[in-house]
Amino acid sequence: MNPTLALSTAWCSQRHGDGFAMLREMADLGFTHAELSHGIRITLVDGILRAVEQGVIQVGSVHNFCPLPAGVTQAAPNLYEPSAIDGTEREQWVRQTKRSIDFAAKVRARVLVCHLGSAFFLWFNPVRKLQAYLSVHPGAGRADDAKYQALLAKAVAKLRRRMGRFWDNTRDSISKVLDYAAENHVILGFENREKFEELPVDADFPAFLAGLPAGAAAGYWHDTGHAEIKQDLGLLSQRQQLTENAGRLLGFHLHDVDAEGHDHQPVGSGRVDFAQISEFWRGYHMLVLELSPRATVEEVVASKARLEELQRLRGLL
Repeated sequence: MNPTLALSTAWCSQRHGDGFAMLREMADLGFTHAELSHGIRITLVDGILRAVEQGVIQVGSVHNFCPLPAGVTQAAPNLYEPSAIDGTEREQWVRQTKRSIDFAAKVRARVLVCHLGSAFFLWFNPVRKLQAYLSVHPGAGRADDAKYQALLAKAVAKLRRRMGRFWDNTRDSISKVLDYAAENHVILGFENREKFEELPVDADFPAFLAGLPAGAAAGYWHDTGHAEIKQDLGLLSQRQQLTENAGRLLGFHLHDVDAEGHDHQPVGSGRVDFAQISEFWRGYHMLVLELSPRATVEEVVASKARLEELQRLRGLL
């Protein structure tokens, strides 16, 4: 069994008015699978269903919220957050997540990728001090920089003091969709995030997943670009993050990060160590190439070739 290599519609959904043509373009680039990302407008749905029914391409994963809620025409994965203080917003998250589960089941996707909210800072988000320090000390040796490490420790401590009620809300929201996902044979993939205040704290993923009900239809989804951004801030080690969550790992969003810190770049164009990442690939994983709409067709094809070469080197192709 080999990993499933897919292309995310994040690359092309905004320039298509017909879902069939969108998936046809992806299939013509040699992809057998797609991820339907969080920019799928309702007007694309009929064409998507026709393409899936006709076997143009298979859908491996779907990204919450998909399709977009009524009246929303731009990608909006954080439109409603499960962590929100406002109960109505949390109810909308549950409702729209169940709607995405329904759609994932309809297109026969195995995984629904989900974001898990954030801790809200009204005025003093502590990451600003980290960013300000790094802007003055570019390329500083952060592990050996005592001043930076002190700032980092204070920032994380402040996040942990702040996050309690938000994280409680997230876990309560998740509890309301787990059974629904299982009933529809869809697994929820909880994604690591790139922003400091987004939940959970990366180090908490193993305990969080272990604390879910036995047999819960849920696991870990690893985003290479997000982890690289956090690694650059000294908040995690990408290798350690993967090692600690390997037992619950469902799949990957694969994209690079350039020197300026921009993610969703073509594979091999930036600083992500994909050879290291590939050590963690297994035959049952989903490998999703998630590129910016600015990536050219040639960059998509080249990224696909690089990932396939790594699969061959690992004996996975």
